[in-house]
Amino acid sequence: MGIHRIHGGLRVSVVSALLALGLVSSASGALPTGPSRQPRLIKAAGRAEAIPGFRANRVVAPASLYAALAKIFVPSFSRQTGLACSACHYQFPQLTPFGRLFKLNGYTLTGLPTIGQPGDSAGSESLKLATIPPLAAMVVTGLTQTAAAQPGAQNGTVSFPQQLSIFLAGQITSHVGIFTQFTYAAADGAIGIDNVDLRWAKHATVANRDMLFGFTLHNNPTVQDVWNTAPAWTFPFMSSDVAPSPAASTLIDGGLGQQVAGLGVYSLYNDILYTELTAYRSAPQGAEVPLGANATNTTKSVIPYWRVALQHAWPSTYGMIGTYGFAARLYPAGVSGPTNDYTDAAVDAQIEHSAKIGMWIGRAAFIHERQTLSAFAATGEAANLNETLSTFRTNLTFEPSLRYALSAGYFQTTGTSDALMFAPADVTGSRTGSPNSRGAIGEFAVNPWQNTRLGLQYVAYSLFNGASNNYDAAGRKAADNNTLFLYLWLAF
Repeated sequence: MGIHRIHGGLRVSVVSALLALGLVSSASGALPTGPSRQPRLIKAAGRAEAIPGFRANRVVAPASLYAALAKIFVPSFSRQTGLACSACHYQFPQLTPFGRLFKLNGYTLTGLPTIGQPGDSAGSESLKLATIPPLAAMVVTGLTQTAAAQPGAQNGTVSFPQQLSIFLAGQITSHVGIFTQFTYAAADGAIGIDNVDLRWAKHATVANRDMLFGFTLHNNPTVQDVWNTAPAWTFPFMSSDVAPSPAASTLIDGGLGQQVAGLGVYSLYNDILYTELTAYRSAPQGAEVPLGANATNTTKSVIPYWRVALQHAWPSTYGMIGTYGFAARLYPAGVSGPTNDYTDAAVDAQIEHSAKIGMWIGRAAFIHERQTLSAFAATGEAANLNETLSTFRTNLTFEPSLRYALSAGYFQTTGTSDALMFAPADVTGSRTGSPNSRGAIGEFAVNPWQNTRLGLQYVAYSLFNGASNNYDAAGRKAADNNTLFLYLWLAF
């Protein structure tokens, strides 16, 4: 298995490529074993959540297609590298240390023969193309059953498919790679551009230590992240697109998905310290441009985003602790006048431990959002000028083998009560005007093959939109929204 460059006739093995990246020991010449010695090298399209100050009905693109992200793995990368899916994933979409570095290195490691420009020397290629198209596909189908049917609606909803995605993903040149996703969502009956992440990456030596650095151009805050604690990739990795969901979530939690373009610079120093700075600007799909009086939720200037993380690997355990966030100023309508301002700051942590009985993966994240709703307060859409919203998630996954996974998680949302933002309404409203919700998630997944998953998931609510009983002023209980979701997830 090797990389074949037609120009110059140079053949470089995958192990040699890993050596060049500093991912394996030159003494052994082989891939390490164990979680910390592995080669260190993506939420289903779901319902839009009514974010305070950022409402689903103000999004130009179809809400259920764009408000959440597909969390997948891409067989194109497996074909490109010649490595099994398990090299990059414990089970998709949970990245191994190798998978994280593969992404940070620009999706460029390859085990395929490539087409080059005659006369080019190594490191100065003007053309480098894989011999097969970087195509892949994903399909998800599911059955959703809530504890109580929504008023006037049938229970036991079948989605076939719930989501269908096509991917163009892989190396473009020696230092440039891309992940591109196009998705059809059944709830909208429409197809559109989903996640995009274009990267350039290289290595340098700083103070006698390796520094990986690069640029990323993408269309959703946190889609560029490599840990499963960031909103774009967090547990549950697949969920129902028809079950009721709480009325509030922070803006960074998918609220700007496919509505912005971000250009960022990042680095990983000595395989320990990760830093990133990104600037976002509005780039909505399906909107009249240049953005004007008909635009909605348009950025004023740019949105600055930061990410810092510290990671370390021990013989059988890997750990990360970090922070991320952004500060956004949005015009809810048009491109002038008062804005709604959101400052989101998060702390997160992830731990992976290899035991004799299998792999344990724990994750936690806390996001706090400060809101100054000048635009909504002026138009009577918010009762308070200043509000806050916080979310907390933690979950644990146990994988005794590549075939099975058992996960459990807890989540809660707390925030300022606002009778205008959270008014009573059947199923989706709040009798108390409170955004507070909490619950637990359990899931059992079977992977008969590395690219095939059959999952059984249960979501249980103890609090929903501010109350446990009669939360919507129409007699519905929080537990009525408990959801059983049976799904089949294929990637090929």
